[in-house]
Amino acid sequence: MKTTPPTASQPNAAAKDTFARRAGPEYPLEPDQRIPCNQHKRKALRLVFVAWLVIILFETFSASAGQRDSSVSPTRSLIERFRNDRGALERLYSVELSTNRNARLQRLFADNLAALEQLDFTSLDQSGRIDWLLFRNLLQFEQRELDYASRKAAEIAGLIPFAPVIIGLEEDRRRLQAQEPRASAELLAGLPPVIKTVREKLEQQLTDKSAPGAVLGRRAAMAVDNLRGALRNWNRFYADYHPSFTWWVQAPYAAADKALEDYAWFLREKLAGFKKGEDDPVIGDPIGRDALLDYLRAELIPYTPEELIELAEKEFAWCEREMKRAADDLGFNGDWSKAMAHVSRLHVEPGEQPKMIKELADEAIAFLEARDLVTIPPLAKETWRMEMMPPERQKVNPYFLGGEVIQVSYPTDDMSHEEKLMSMRGNNRHFSRATVQHELIPGHHLQGFMAQRWNTHRSLFRTPFLVEGWALYWEMLLWDLNFPQSAEDRVGMLFWRSHRCARIVFSLKFHLGQMTAQECIDYLIERVGHEPRNATAEVRRSVAGDYSPLYQAAYMLGGLQIRALHRELVASGKMTARDFHDALLRENSIPIEMIRASLTGQTLTPEFKTSWRFYGE
Repeated sequence: MKTTPPTASQPNAAAKDTFARRAGPEYPLEPDQRIPCNQHKRKALRLVFVAWLVIILFETFSASAGQRDSSVSPTRSLIERFRNDRGALERLYSVELSTNRNARLQRLFADNLAALEQLDFTSLDQSGRIDWLLFRNLLQFEQRELDYASRKAAEIAGLIPFAPVIIGLEEDRRRLQAQEPRASAELLAGLPPVIKTVREKLEQQLTDKSAPGAVLGRRAAMAVDNLRGALRNWNRFYADYHPSFTWWVQAPYAAADKALEDYAWFLREKLAGFKKGEDDPVIGDPIGRDALLDYLRAELIPYTPEELIELAEKEFAWCEREMKRAADDLGFNGDWSKAMAHVSRLHVEPGEQPKMIKELADEAIAFLEARDLVTIPPLAKETWRMEMMPPERQKVNPYFLGGEVIQVSYPTDDMSHEEKLMSMRGNNRHFSRATVQHELIPGHHLQGFMAQRWNTHRSLFRTPFLVEGWALYWEMLLWDLNFPQSAEDRVGMLFWRSHRCARIVFSLKFHLGQMTAQECIDYLIERVGHEPRNATAEVRRSVAGDYSPLYQAAYMLGGLQIRALHRELVASGKMTARDFHDALLRENSIPIEMIRASLTGQTLTPEFKTSWRFYGE
């Protein structure tokens, strides 16, 4: 049957009828406004067809324009829920020494492993399979980490026998268990005598030279700080809001808090060697070879610590040869220490460092864009900022740090004269030129900018081998592309490259028990050319245990991984440099072997184990 084209009035009538059906009997139609049933059905079908066609065309256009979010996978909701669940539990069980905390987290990990196993791996696309493998790897590693933390806690349990009392009070508060003020006061009143007893025992052990060493002393002192903070939170919740609580608890709480404060300092002073008015001693917490191997497996690095040290020494030898060449070009007859001293004097005057860093940032961006090496969104160029680093923080970070906010490390007026000179020498123009691109663009700022926009659920798997490896890789690539314009620039870049090699050597040897913290400091001064103050700061943050024991090794090793992948995909002609770098950024900060699996289309199975030998032939 041929359909009569609709008149101008028909669509309005149909719309009114549709509205009337949805709105109900309050809006009846007049008889002359009703549309025959068949005509109404045909119009409805045409509307459905048009709507369907619009959706199909929109999705096709979006896909061709690259607007669809390829990061979505069947495992994503599981990953994001786990991240939120873990955060909620860690906020509830805030005392890290708590056995309840460990048990609850272990159950969370086991439940998520079971849920992950229920997913059909074979039905997942490549991105989903990568997520599945990364999530399982993380959960299994977290389980082992809890076991490792429990063993470390057991080693200091005798130094903090009062811990269960404080943990119990705080966890009861968190779970909203009713408090009996008199009973709580008695518990608190019992803390100072227990602390006195364990302190007297330690003093006798110090006399007998059988006391725990600096590592356990510092670890115990940090645990006491944590317990003191938990007790403060507990008291703050009730004090003044509960009159009888304040009446009973005020005095015993004050005594317990003072006893904890004094005991923490006793541990630091007598066992760890701290002295008031002086910089803290550099004390690390070596984890041992077995734990190092576990960390390496978790990071998908199929090498032993010994193999990585050997690799670093080979890279170090290359740096030393290039440094001698630069020294020759500067007229120092191969003496790299003289070349370093010369470059260190080429710093700007106080107050001029921010201006210099802005110039160096613009220079790096122009270099990249002229060679079409990576996509730099205009907003990324617009939004980076600069702040000055406080003097206290410069004791740990003697060089500037970066990301969206670049933090400038440079002398302040309350530093000593020698400290000012060392800071200026260590942040000279050519050292800074070699690191501005590391911290900003194409380094950490560009990387962070993209990580907030692509595969955001993968932030759970964040690894320094990609985070720091990406920035270090660019140092290598820019060297190959003749970014250094003078022999002084080459010295600046080689200083940092040598430093990354040294980080592998001293950090792994420290955790293997082959070097002390002081030997690590001396190594950086003698082998790399660090100022003593800066070498001390580098080692302090490397061995303190505040982050992964592999973090310092990850710079060079991650850079070498990306460089090997560049040879495989770009040097072979399979990808352009720009496409390669953009693709890496869109994968987010995950282990580089998994990025390789994604970019090469590697066949993945649930039995996957790390095997990529990225160094050498």
